[in-house]
Amino acid sequence: MGAPATTDSLTVRDERTGKTYSIPIVNNSISATAFKAIKAPKKSGEREENETERGLRVSDKGFLNTAVITSEITYIDGEAGVLCSGYPIEQLATQSNFLETAYLLIYGALPSSSQFASFEYEVTRHSILHVDTESLFRAFRYDAHPMAMMTSAFAALGSYYSEANPSLQGQTLYTKGDPQSIANMDKQIFRLIGKATTLAAMAYRVRQGRPFVQPPTGMGYTESFLYQMDHLTEENYKPSPVLAKALDILFLLHADHELNASCTTVLQTGSSLVDPYSAIATGCGANEAVIRMLISIGSPENVPAFVEAVKRREKVLSGFGHRHSDPRSFIVRQIADEVFKVTGKDELLETAMLLHKIAMNDEYFIKRKLAPNVDFCGLIYRAMGFPLDFFPVLFAVPRVVGWLAHWRQMMLQSGGVKIWRPRQIYVGSGKRDYVPINSRESVAGFKKEPSSIAHTGQSKRAQLAEHRCKL
Repeated sequence: MGAPATTDSLTVRDERTGKTYSIPIVNNSISATAFKAIKAPKKSGEREENETERGLRVSDKGFLNTAVITSEITYIDGEAGVLCSGYPIEQLATQSNFLETAYLLIYGALPSSSQFASFEYEVTRHSILHVDTESLFRAFRYDAHPMAMMTSAFAALGSYYSEANPSLQGQTLYTKGDPQSIANMDKQIFRLIGKATTLAAMAYRVRQGRPFVQPPTGMGYTESFLYQMDHLTEENYKPSPVLAKALDILFLLHADHELNASCTTVLQTGSSLVDPYSAIATGCGANEAVIRMLISIGSPENVPAFVEAVKRREKVLSGFGHRHSDPRSFIVRQIADEVFKVTGKDELLETAMLLHKIAMNDEYFIKRKLAPNVDFCGLIYRAMGFPLDFFPVLFAVPRVVGWLAHWRQMMLQSGGVKIWRPRQIYVGSGKRDYVPINSRESVAGFKKEPSSIAHTGQSKRAQLAEHRCKL
């Protein structure tokens, strides 16, 4: 700061002080902390909380233009496509498989035959769960959302492996970078990838009131997943190879999506050096809004009226907020065709296609450069017989790989792990003195006081008793 500007630098002049600063540009980025050196005297009457004399802050709501990590894993460019460690996603979808791509994302290179065999063996071997996990799932209500069960189960897994917990083994457990530390880290990765499908299948079967099924031997990752969900009493049961292959490709396509909301949440939690099970649990989210929207529209003849309602801001068009058409959607469409040959075409397909066509040619969407992406994944999952509230689980299971790849990369980055702690711009009250409760005036209004809550589950007698007490 203060040095003469170079070719790769940004020159900033602070009109408050007349000073000029030179900020280095590296990889087309500048360091936000460099702005802390840009200080100015506090103006008369200016809020102390603005911290003017402590340096300039950078405001970026929602991290719209903030890079928080250097990564070698995935690069997404809407029009150019998706690159996984340099490989186009289209090539991986047609030539690779989910576990091989998982290896690529985590370790940065495609495996040799022996490396893949070892990786697949470890993942498969660690798919078995402690028997006590069954009690956890049985404790949930019959109508519990599968994603709530998954979130709880991932967090609970950490309680079984004390060697995985930095709180017990030391905060540098995963950041040392020595062979023993990395081996311990990889063991947790094997466990989480292997057990993800087992947990998901248990969340599925507990809703059905069915006994849990142990992971079979001799089956691939998605084939084993389907087996655990659907096997009843049949001898030599094997899931449909078409559906197993389709699910494998869908898992591959959804294994990582760069620093999206869920991955950022996992890494922010991971930066505090918690165990990986707790970090992964925070990433579980997503919803089935797109397919529910299609269900609400119903038949194709209702689409034009729905689109007009969207333009009047009376309806929300889910899944149509992309700036570019997702290159993965073309691959998924091909998968959909194969699945529909086995299951029959979903009746919502025509509705989705017409919605896509109208939006693609409507000036309202064209002007805003919003490319609609048909939720073929949701249509495929529906055709395969998955309930709607299980869709988020089907996105979370493969995404565990991406979350772990980014977590591992962060743990091993040079310079150590810095806790992700964003700044805030405080605009609340300045310093004020405490007022005793009997001397205060009420502050009322929307958002200024607790909401009135309607209580359920109480008998009329109890409600009346409570009312009398209040009187």
